[in-house]
Amino acid sequence: MMEYYELHPVTPQLRYINKAVEVLKQGGVIIYPTDTVYGLGCDIFNKEAVERIYSIKNEAGTKLFSFLCADLKDISKYAKVSDYSYKTMKRLLPGPFTCVLPAAREVPKKLWTKRKSVGIRVPDNEIARTLVKELGNPIISTSVTTRKGELLYDPEEIRYILNTQVDLMLASGVLNSKTSTIVDLTGDEAEIIREGKGDINILA
Repeated sequence: MMEYYELHPVTPQLRYINKAVEVLKQGGVIIYPTDTVYGLGCDIFNKEAVERIYSIKNEAGTKLFSFLCADLKDISKYAKVSDYSYKTMKRLLPGPFTCVLPAAREVPKKLWTKRKSVGIRVPDNEIARTLVKELGNPIISTSVTTRKGELLYDPEEIRYILNTQVDLMLASGVLNSKTSTIVDLTGDEAEIIREGKGDINILA
């Protein structure tokens, strides 16, 4: 049975976040709010937990997951950041964007694309960012869906559907939003791979 806690979106209760951190450290899988939709996550360095997420999502292991960093400073540990990509990310983050960057060796190869890149998010959400800060390293960020791939927005519905598959949920109301906009920053100019939430005119 899933542990379930409701958090204040602006001043989240640290005791509940720390419970989630303990679950992550023990190789657990959690659900948490972002600035777009609810995320399904685990420690990126726990291979078994990553495999559990593939199973929950009903994915074959070929879909690539992005991951959360706490702030821009952390990104350089996990990706190769050029002057251009850094300046662009300063305009986009924190925010509802996933930035695709060349992977650093620190990142497990399971999260690399064939082009040796990774997707990184710094969401404009206090709960998600505090979670990563308290854990001390990134967590997987993939949207919470049914096994058919339909997005789930309501915490009560999520709790009902995933109660036996996930270890803990941090809830913060209904998140009825689009998924993040994916921006490829591996080249000399930004390329939008998927348009979602977020003002793409920032890139103009």
